[in-house]
Amino acid sequence: MPESTRRTFLTLSALGLANTATSKMVAGLNDETSSAMPAGNIRSWVSAQQLRCAQSQTISWQQASGKPSEPAIVLNPGKKFQAILGFGAAFTDAACYLFNQLAGPAREQLFHEMFHPSEMGLNVCRTCMGASDYSTQAYSYDEGDPDPELKRFSIAHDREYILPMLRQARQMNPDLFLFSSPWSPPGWMKSSGTMLGGSMRRRYIGTYSQYFLKFLQAYATEGVPVQAVTPQNEVDTDQDGRMPACIWPQEYEIEFVKLLGPLLKQNGLVTKIWILDHNYNLWGRATDELEDPILRASCNGVAWHGYAGTPEMMSRVHDAFPDVGMHWTEGGPDYTNPDYLTDWTKWGRTFTAALRNWCDSITGWNLALDEKGRPNIGPFPCGGVVTIHSQTKEITRSGQYWAFAHFARFMRRGARRFDSQTAVTGLDHVGVENPDGQRVLVLSNSAGERKVTLQMGGMSADVNLKSDSVTTLLWA
Repeated sequence: MPESTRRTFLTLSALGLANTATSKMVAGLNDETSSAMPAGNIRSWVSAQQLRCAQSQTISWQQASGKPSEPAIVLNPGKKFQAILGFGAAFTDAACYLFNQLAGPAREQLFHEMFHPSEMGLNVCRTCMGASDYSTQAYSYDEGDPDPELKRFSIAHDREYILPMLRQARQMNPDLFLFSSPWSPPGWMKSSGTMLGGSMRRRYIGTYSQYFLKFLQAYATEGVPVQAVTPQNEVDTDQDGRMPACIWPQEYEIEFVKLLGPLLKQNGLVTKIWILDHNYNLWGRATDELEDPILRASCNGVAWHGYAGTPEMMSRVHDAFPDVGMHWTEGGPDYTNPDYLTDWTKWGRTFTAALRNWCDSITGWNLALDEKGRPNIGPFPCGGVVTIHSQTKEITRSGQYWAFAHFARFMRRGARRFDSQTAVTGLDHVGVENPDGQRVLVLSNSAGERKVTLQMGGMSADVNLKSDSVTTLLWA
């Protein structure tokens, strides 16, 4: 067969398979779909080429006339899944340091843009309990020789610029949900004797639960209550001693949560505990820990990173423990990548996969870093959601920022993900229904320019997608 004919045959075959699959999906819709017919036009926002979450075409629903001419995305709002808590990124020491360097009006404008509910509305953010790799220095809340009674405990470091930035963000968005993670206990609690690398010493687990309690109480006293904690950022690595990090054996994490949960409750705190805070491929560890009924009494969530494994591994844990929340708690760009400013489709696909595998929230890594990924006391070249130039204070927005915009600006807390299916390749999709009944569909198109058809009950709509784009669709 000549190559040109073969290519034509394969193309037609692929289209035929896609349309056949679409027909089966349309035929399989239940009665709930037809009872939730769209009531108005579809508004759209696009990031592609020179567009940045820019309002675009208005699209009309039409009566569907049999099988769609284009491969379809079949929507079923009657079939719902998890509720959305929200989106955000991390108030690392580095990010807060840079925010604090901005002039007051510039910071006010940026925080309004990022956190105010009328703008991006970021509302699930992370803080670091002591130093992470993105800090100005290595520090804990109890430095020095062993202090099992925690007489030296102090959050004085955080009062200079971390707590003021958190308070300002909460003023912009009173519904800001904060969760906190340590990268390392104080060095005297570890086998290494330092915050850099090493593992937790079991004899200090009880002391460390008191350390958490003191942290939560101190932050609440400062007007910054924290809604959730993870026992350790990335439990399964010490990063070769190159940065604040700590290995936690599985049995240590179980023992710690069993102590911490009742301690918080005894002290009147309702702070949630999320275990693991590490990669997809540790799903087996998460499942094993959750099988402990005493741990389960204190833990209602699993925190995930996407550096190893696949998102589907989160669904394995959800399937075993459907009442346990899934949270995507870290991931950010590399400032040295040439597409740092334009990789919105990559991040759109990442966020979609997290939501389609049961995550209630998505929290990126550093909210802000400078043009060289600083401040940084670790080995990795991470970039911020935004870059704040160290000299000029000019603010630039990453591709991840624009991907967040397509989700966070439109998906409200309490929204429920609904079923969407397609056989179209190179197209990632996720839909939610907001508490007010508005529906949101985000399409991340990693292929070329093309047209796709939305199919919802007896209605359809044709959507033109730009190449390498993220498109948000909104309708009642």
